[in-house]
Amino acid sequence: MTRYEVATIGDGSAKGAPYRGGGAGVSPWRFCVAPMMDWTDRRCRFFHRLLTRRARLYTEMVTADAVVFGPRGRLLGFDAFERPLALQLGGADPARLVEAARIGADFGYDEINLNCGCPSDRVQSGRFGACLMREPALVGDCVAAMASAVAIPVTVKCRIGVDAQEPREALFALVDSVKAAGAAAIIVHARKAWLGGLSPKDNRDVPPLDYPLVHELKKAHPDLPLAINGGVVDLTAAREHLRHVDGVMMGRAAYQSPELLLGVDPLLFGEAAPVADGFAAIQAYIPYVEGALAAGARLHDLTRHLLGLFAGRPGARAFRQTLAMRAPARGAGVEVLRDAVGQVAREREPMAV
Repeated sequence: MTRYEVATIGDGSAKGAPYRGGGAGVSPWRFCVAPMMDWTDRRCRFFHRLLTRRARLYTEMVTADAVVFGPRGRLLGFDAFERPLALQLGGADPARLVEAARIGADFGYDEINLNCGCPSDRVQSGRFGACLMREPALVGDCVAAMASAVAIPVTVKCRIGVDAQEPREALFALVDSVKAAGAAAIIVHARKAWLGGLSPKDNRDVPPLDYPLVHELKKAHPDLPLAINGGVVDLTAAREHLRHVDGVMMGRAAYQSPELLLGVDPLLFGEAAPVADGFAAIQAYIPYVEGALAAGARLHDLTRHLLGLFAGRPGARAFRQTLAMRAPARGAGVEVLRDAVGQVAREREPMAV
C-alpha cells in the first residue's frame, strides 16, 4: 500500500483526520471541485483526492431536512482521505439549518456551504437554492444562525441574480448580508439563473457569464475570500481568474476530464502531484474498490466516475465501453476495471492544462 492508498471505507467517523488545505498565505478556496448532484458522491470524491491533495472537495447538495431526519450514515458518511471536504446544505429555515450544520460538523466536515444557486423546480418549491437570491436578509439569518452554532467555516454559493433582477444589485445585496452575518467565504457562479423557462441543464450554459462583475465584487470586499465558478474549463483559465479573486471552483470540466486535476497541485500550489498519471491513480484506487465491493457496493457505482479518464489516448473509447458494459453486471469485480485499463495506450501527447 502506498501513502496514497487508503484501505478503510468511510463510516462518517472522520473527525480528527489530518486536514490538508490552506497554508500560509494560500486561500483554502484557491481551487475547489464543485458540488454536482448525482456526480460528486463519496466514490467520486475519493478518486478525485487521489489526483489532487490540495483541492477543496464538496458533497452533492443535501437538504437540511434529509440530514436531520434521513439516514445520516448513507447521506453524510465519507472517508477521512477525502478531506478537506465541505458539506453543501439546501434549506431556508435557520433553525433546521443549524441542526443540520451541527450534525455535519460532528461528522467531521471542514465547511458548511449553503446552496443559493440551484435553479431546479424541486428546490424552488422548497424555497431554497437560487430563489434565495431574492431574500438576502433571510440568507443572512441562515448564515448567522449556522456560524454561531458550529466552529467550522460557513460559506455561501450563489448566482449573480435570478430572472429580472439587476445582477449587480442582487449580488452585492446578498454578499453584504452574508458577510455581515459571518460568512467565511462566498462562491459565485457568474451567471444568472432563470427560474422560469430554462431547465437546470440550460441554466448551466445559456445565461451569459459576467466575470467582470465577480471581479468587481472582490475589489469591493477585499477582506472576504471569494471564489469564482462557471465556465472555467482548464487550469490556464483558473490561473487567470486567480489574478482577480481568491479561488476558482471547477465543475463539469473536472468531472468529465479528471486527469486535469493532476495539474492542480503543481500549477496552483507549487507542489508535486500525488500520482504520476491516470494509471497510477487507478492502481491507488483499486484497494478502495476492493474494500467497497467487499462491503456490498456495486462496481458500477465505483467506476462510473472514471469514464472521462484517459481522454485523448488510444484505447480510451474501449476503456469507457468496457466499464459501461461490464461494470453494471451483478457480481462484477475489480478484474473488469483492470481489463478496461488494459485497453489504454500508455503513451500520448502531453495533456493541455
